[in-house]
Amino acid sequence: MATVKKDDKQQASSPLDSETLLDMYRQMVLSRTLDERIWMLNRQGKAAIVASSQGHEAGQIGSVYALERGKDQFYIYYRDLAVMLTLGMTPEEILLGFMAKAGEPLSGARQFPTHGAYPELGLVNQSNVIATHLPQAVGAALAAKMKGEDYIVIVYFGDGASSAGDTHEALNFASVHKLPVIFFCENNRYAISVPLHKQMAVESIASRAEGYAMPGISIDGCDVVAVHEAVTVAAERARSGQGPTLIEAMVERYLPHTSDDDDSIYRSKEEIAEAKKRDPLKALQESLTSLGILDEKTDKQFQDDARRIVNEATDAAEAAPYADASDFSDHVTS
Repeated sequence: MATVKKDDKQQASSPLDSETLLDMYRQMVLSRTLDERIWMLNRQGKAAIVASSQGHEAGQIGSVYALERGKDQFYIYYRDLAVMLTLGMTPEEILLGFMAKAGEPLSGARQFPTHGAYPELGLVNQSNVIATHLPQAVGAALAAKMKGEDYIVIVYFGDGASSAGDTHEALNFASVHKLPVIFFCENNRYAISVPLHKQMAVESIASRAEGYAMPGISIDGCDVVAVHEAVTVAAERARSGQGPTLIEAMVERYLPHTSDDDDSIYRSKEEIAEAKKRDPLKALQESLTSLGILDEKTDKQFQDDARRIVNEATDAAEAAPYADASDFSDHVTS
């Protein structure tokens, strides 16, 4: 596996044991299986819109494992399915959202899929407008500092959001006040349909950190260990009062921006085939197998369990009623 590029003053201090690596792989298998099912449901007309996380899983899962679930706060964006699962949302809860069914915990099925808040898990995703959640995440980090509470905030966003004004305001404010926040950019090199070189003049998003006097780290986002190391270092820095870190995780996007997008207009089949050579699921599987941590029997069990869990969740979500109109205006103020 690749190693993380660390600032010369930083040292990671949380090696992963075999049990944790296996659990990460199991979680990645479940996320991929669920993502594929959601995409299938969209094609059947049962899920209105889908933004796939396939190719992003290692970045999402590795980052969550480096933080303290139940204490830290996670401000996600619409492509963070694996973050939601790893934090403890069930496949059934997630499918209820995609199918707009009653019982969906984030917004009561009143929002876009994966949008709303799950306070018990420290999970927040208020809008699918890119970058608007970064100042909100910084506000949550400011609250932690003002209250003297020992939690940190991680905020996820894509490379397209890195060019939005909200992002720069958030980076600047967080650095000035040395807030306990990690900016985690999932760079798949496409701002919807716009390639990276057409939406920013610099080659590296991490290089922008220098302008805000914070560390900027670029890592292989398809390597779950490299991600875990980088986020561990950033978390230690945040908890010790040293302020924010910008992490750029280089990931891949295998499918269109959303199920409503036709990426054949701006991407070739050859480019996508090349991207799939960096499949984080396959990379972790091969690495664990070569290290003697994963065997064929265990791998098959993980695959079978994931299919069973997703099948049961799909049946339950399809059988669930739609949200009732009587509580449509609950929690809405004028």
